[in-house]
Amino acid sequence: MKSISVVGSGTMGNGIAHIFAQHGYEVSLIDIKSEFLEKALTTISKNMDRQVAKGAISQEEKDASLSRISTFTSLEDGVKQADLVVEAATENMALKLDIFRQLDQFSPPKAILASNTSSISITKIAAVTKRPTQVIGMHFMNPVPVMKLVEVIRGYATSDVVTKTVMNLSRNLSKDPVEVKDYPGFVANRILMPMINEAIYSLFEGVAGVAEIDTVMKLGMAHPMGPLQLADFIGLDVCLSILKVLHEGFGNPKYAPCPLLVNMVEAGFKGVKTGEGFYQYSVGSKELVVAPIFFK
Repeated sequence: MKSISVVGSGTMGNGIAHIFAQHGYEVSLIDIKSEFLEKALTTISKNMDRQVAKGAISQEEKDASLSRISTFTSLEDGVKQADLVVEAATENMALKLDIFRQLDQFSPPKAILASNTSSISITKIAAVTKRPTQVIGMHFMNPVPVMKLVEVIRGYATSDVVTKTVMNLSRNLSKDPVEVKDYPGFVANRILMPMINEAIYSLFEGVAGVAEIDTVMKLGMAHPMGPLQLADFIGLDVCLSILKVLHEGFGNPKYAPCPLLVNMVEAGFKGVKTGEGFYQYSVGSKELVVAPIFFK
């Protein structure tokens, strides 16, 4: 594989483009607006600057990596030479199905189509294409350049060859791939999201405050980040979407999203991306400040 197309230039998309370009692949980064792409390139450059400062890569390696990334606002133009397409759009079923219909139409017949979805069925995504054996999940972790895990999700029809190819490709990116089966939430979010949801329920029911809940999990369970801070980092809207997939997919009430989470998302408090969730966030500040609504 030489040519990689990444659909979506947000947090995950620009991280995926970053890691592929850094490992020598030609990358086509695709989004609907040029300003989104410009912002993504700025983010990638800044993240590579941090790597240069730490001695992880040289300035020459940074410059070479950036030169391998081309940007497109046309999906058709961006995928026509792809050996692999990685979709990293918003975690929305209808949107992803629409994108994969187009990818199936515009991508070369031999291209592998992968989704970075964190919970949506690969089998369902594959079913809207004429190449279900070539559709697979590549669930990178955030931040992509730092986190080693890639969940490789095999749909019902995904072939052995495609699975092996993507596993080896992930290793070529200096990642540690883990193959999992296609069930709601896969492994990572099937375990993580109920924990986050339970932490929100503990807050909702008045068991403890935001800082107290996170402190218990950090000091008692050796988690690097408390579950409420992690939810803010992931995005409360993303957490809610994943919990809905789990709840609908299994039909089990234990996955029902906490009403507090639902209300926060509906009110526009989505965590780091909006500046406030369980904590407040300001540009340039690393101080963790509990959102005023949670003070009694």
